[in-house]
Amino acid sequence: MHGTENPSQWLQRWAHLIKPNSRILDVACGAGRHMRWLAGQGHKVTGVDRNPEALALAQAFGTVVCADIENGPWPLKDQAFDAVIVTNYLWRPLMSTIVNSVASGGLLIYETFASGNETVGKPSRPDFLLQPGELLRATEALRTVAFEEGFEASPDRFVQRIVAAHFEPTVQSIRFHLRAN
Repeated sequence: MHGTENPSQWLQRWAHLIKPNSRILDVACGAGRHMRWLAGQGHKVTGVDRNPEALALAQAFGTVVCADIENGPWPLKDQAFDAVIVTNYLWRPLMSTIVNSVASGGLLIYETFASGNETVGKPSRPDFLLQPGELLRATEALRTVAFEEGFEASPDRFVQRIVAAHFEPTVQSIRFHLRAN
């Protein structure tokens, strides 16, 4: 079942940037592979997915919300999280909602399939493949920490990945930035 495999290497690589004991949202969490790993790191994790069977497994690792986020209202309206995790999922109408769900000082870790993947496997429909630079454009309100785009082997796939921080400058951080330059 989707969501029982190991956590994303991209998430594992950048999770050290998530503040300790954070509130984390896992979008399209499946059976909770990321919830399990993040809860093991001491975080309070909420997962949202439309599959009740998958959520029955995920609920062992945190709070779960069963909702069809593509056809219904966003079930976490007016909530912000210290980190938002999205892997192997793309629904463009939700992109701004996902970005807006990152709290000030929080982090977005997003990874999914990109254009070109149709040449090596599924997903192959353009609706489910990011176009070149699309994640950068969708997250331009955030500060990019890391970005990758291109082909990856084993398994063969085309991906885009971003880690972006919701950074609101303060007088102190502006002073630091000016001194550093």
